[in-house]
Amino acid sequence: MVLSHGDDLTERVIGLAIEVHRNLGPGLLESAYEECLCFELRQNGIDHTRQVALPVVYKDVKLECGYRIDIVVEKRLVIEIKAVERLMPIHEAQMLTYLRLSGHKVGLLMNFNSVALKDGLRRLVLG
Repeated sequence: MVLSHGDDLTERVIGLAIEVHRNLGPGLLESAYEECLCFELRQNGIDHTRQVALPVVYKDVKLECGYRIDIVVEKRLVIEIKAVERLMPIHEAQMLTYLRLSGHKVGLLMNFNSVALKDGLRRLVLG
């Protein structure tokens, strides 16, 4: 199967996240995983931005409500990091809302509190 450019980026980021998880394991705060994943992204020359402000537009007025996307990779892939017992439907709803509000189409929801990171991964596509 030939991967599109977006899928290739997703696979690269997942590989780096697995590397972080392999080295740290579960049980840390989300901020630690975010810091380490951003280190891996930098080391691999992958453009990214952390803690991207996400305003809510209500009745044509942009309101700063304190929402932040954990990481946006190459201005097109949203990453939301969790360290919870298990992913819940509310986490997927949060990611879909972030995608809709930000205008991005693809997001990775990553629960680093999983025994194996692959069990805590969700790739969500808007549209």
